[in-house]
Amino acid sequence: MRDLFLKSLILTDESGTAREYDYYITIDEMPVGGYACESYGLRITRRDGAEEAQVHNITCSIARIDELCELVLGSGVTPLNLQDVVSDWL
Repeated sequence: MRDLFLKSLILTDESGTAREYDYYITIDEMPVGGYACESYGLRITRRDGAEEAQVHNITCSIARIDELCELVLGSGVTPLNLQDVVSDWL
């Protein structure tokens, strides 16, 4: 597995505390029939290490993972709600 760094965002939580998050595309291999293809997922980590979430093998399409990245970054998705956002998107 490899990670491709996308961006860092500073987001404010409900209590008004600013938290910094790092966003990554994860790159794995997924078996498909008799061969393997590159698959893409997402990982979000909070800079202080207190939170992390990742979802692997979301898609094999670079265009689709780019669409999802735009949604996640534009909406300020945190590790807490990454799985729900990906499930709804699929």
